[in-house]
Amino acid sequence: MLALVGGEGEMEQEFDAKLKIQNNSANTQRSKSFSFRAPQENFTIQDFELGKIYGVGSYSKVVRAKKKDTANVYALKIMDKKFITKENKTAYVKLERIVLDQLDHPGVVRLYFTFQDTFSLYMALESCEGGELFDQITRKGRLSEDEAHFYAAEVVDALEYIHSMGLIHRDIKPENLLLTSDGHIKIADFGSVKPMQDSRITVLPNAASDDKACTFVGTAAYVPPEVLNSSPATFGNDLWALGCTLYQMLSGTSPFKDASEWLIFQRIIARDIRFPNYFSNEARDIIDQLLDTDPSRRPGAGPDGYASLKTHPFFSGIDWENLRSQTPPRLAMEPKAPSTHSSGDEQDPSWNPSHIGDCSVRPNDGNGGAASTSEAGSSITRLASIDSFDSKWKQFLDPGESVLMISMVKKLQKLTNKKVQLILTNKPKLIYVDPSKLVIKGNIIWSDNPNDLSIQVTSPSQFKICTPKKVMSFEDAKNRAQQWKKAIEALQNR
Repeated sequence: MLALVGGEGEMEQEFDAKLKIQNNSANTQRSKSFSFRAPQENFTIQDFELGKIYGVGSYSKVVRAKKKDTANVYALKIMDKKFITKENKTAYVKLERIVLDQLDHPGVVRLYFTFQDTFSLYMALESCEGGELFDQITRKGRLSEDEAHFYAAEVVDALEYIHSMGLIHRDIKPENLLLTSDGHIKIADFGSVKPMQDSRITVLPNAASDDKACTFVGTAAYVPPEVLNSSPATFGNDLWALGCTLYQMLSGTSPFKDASEWLIFQRIIARDIRFPNYFSNEARDIIDQLLDTDPSRRPGAGPDGYASLKTHPFFSGIDWENLRSQTPPRLAMEPKAPSTHSSGDEQDPSWNPSHIGDCSVRPNDGNGGAASTSEAGSSITRLASIDSFDSKWKQFLDPGESVLMISMVKKLQKLTNKKVQLILTNKPKLIYVDPSKLVIKGNIIWSDNPNDLSIQVTSPSQFKICTPKKVMSFEDAKNRAQQWKKAIEALQNR
């Protein structure tokens, strides 16, 4: 038996029971001799000096961590066990660990080791000191075509390898493209990865993602239209996201950016792309092809594989064989704030080890690119706007009706708070559904008149939907109260 984690304490034992990787199935011959390349160590969090927070996710934080005895620096991904078990995310955690352990490419972040304690799981990843590509785009406003030419080529190089291993990343975006200290690209965050049936990755029993291939994962602004229509995932999903990312490199913003997620989705479905005049013909053409509504027609997804993508005129002059030995573009460094610290390795004052797994950050704009500052004001973190939409919600739609915005929220009442799935459609229709019984619990009568239907935001997470007959209070754990208000009001003003 192989166990991803093991330890002491009642919570830890309960978690371990759910996170075992069984190896006793008769039809899993290929996994009998499997062993992890990145070992599970008996370290504790006290063995590390914790620095700045690199990013925040729904059940994890990534923080700069220096091992005290070796001075080696890692990007330490810290995952909240309680949240993982409560939200049934164990399959995603196991799969990410197993996939990262087997990937070996200079364009993919490396996993060095794992460890755990009573409350958290830890993955020590390669620290990319150049930061996110998103930050480079933000600091420079937009990248030159020469810069985008190089970065996009390195992403293509890494994606070709990932796809050759039979994996779909499903969350390619500038925030997940990290830069080494000398400026080379590495793809990170394999929390949404999907192995195909012929994958070359050994996926152990009980360690495969349990979501359907058509489940909506990723970040709103980079999701392809076929995923919004619940079509099965393909390599073309990543190529669409590559097209969006290249557009963002060259323009400074994503191609389908809008005021809310549902407006973004409407633009994606309508393929509403507007190219700036300064885009070269080559850049415009490759983005146009990558954003083809037919995933099989995107360069890199066809029968000739990546040849059609790598030979496109936009990549003219790229030495694909020696790409990683080329000199990358000059990095724009983060402006240094006045500090009394003597070095950059002191613990970030916003970081509190006793609150590992706490995700109390402000929401983004639905584009996966907004930043939020901690109360201490010294760290910048991001929370990707990710929402699940799978086929089970389609039963509540009429023919031709589509979901514009959806969230699992709490319906706040005097005595009890109940979790419901709040759904806004293009009909327009606004309903909330019991997620366990899959029955409609309420149908909020739609009106374009704000006197008959209005939204009041009372906090980043809480909002009220007001009608002449009643006022209903909701809490969105992803802090998107303002997005719900904008989405409903935009639909009223259509």
